[in-house]
Order: sequence, then structure tokens, then C-alpha cells
Amino acid sequence: MTPMAAPTAQDSHVAQRVESSRPVPPVVTGSQLIYFSSASGNTSRFVSKLGRDVARIPLLAKDAPLLATRPFVLVVPTYGGTGGEGSVPKQVIRFLNNPQNRQLLRGVIGAGNTNFGDNYCMAGDIIAAKCGVPHLYRFELMGTPEDVARVNNGLDTFWTRLSQTQK
Repeated sequence: MTPMAAPTAQDSHVAQRVESSRPVPPVVTGSQLIYFSSASGNTSRFVSKLGRDVARIPLLAKDAPLLATRPFVLVVPTYGGTGGEGSVPKQVIRFLNNPQNRQLLRGVIGAGNTNFGDNYCMAGDIIAAKCGVPHLYRFELMGTPEDVARVNNGLDTFWTRLSQTQK
């Protein structure tokens, strides 16, 4: 059996690193439009064209999680996957695994690539089915000016109708 060595400066650095791996407090948002965009940024470019207050689900697991405080619509891209497996980004799954976020979800807008065939915008279909909310719209890649106009008009109508049914 070897005796334990005295702590070194390097050891205390490791202890600090372990200590700083505590959960990061969430970033709180009251945005009615929350989205995820991968590093390619296609969904982010589309959402920025809408000119609305938005919040982005973090790309990296080490980043502070996002916590919704009011009802929202989720914009989500579909990742390639066979038969839908792997279609929903892990970051979105993590976000929706928070009961508060899932409870405030009111609808989904799917982004995708028609090259995926039957899997086009499948992440939106999967989330809508699992969470019992409507899949409101589908657009390809960064969307077109027509998609931007339709989504903006659709969101205005959606929130108006939703507020009227909740009275």
C-alpha cells in the first residue's frame, strides 16, 4: 500500500473544476416563441426574420438551461433519422423534460429538409403527438419570405384565439 501524497496545486485546481460543475441556474424567459437551432444556424436565421421576442434553447449542455414562464410556441428543426429515431434534438428533449416547460408548450413549428422524405419536419410531429399540442406550420431550411409572413400571421391569429378560449 502506498502512502497518500500531500495535495499539490494541481490537485486544488481539480477540486475547483469539480466544484464548478454544479448545476447552472436556468435562464428565465417570458418569450412566446422559443426555438432550437443547431450550429448550422438555419432555424436561427428563420426565427430572426420574424422580428419577434424569442428565446433560444442552449446548444451546449454546459450552458444554463432555459426555463419558460408563460405559454409559448416551439420552433424545432428535424435531424436526420431513420423512421424518426434521432429526429428530435437532444437539447429540445432536455428542455421539454422540464415539467414547467412542457406544461407551457402550446404549439410547434417544424423546420426541416425535404431531402429527408417522410422524416421532413418529423421532430414537430413527434413533439406535437407526445405533448398533445398542434403542429402549426412546417418550413424548409431557412424558410422563404412567404413562410415568414405565414408564420407571423399564424402566430398572431393563434395567440388571439388562444386568449379568447381561455377567458
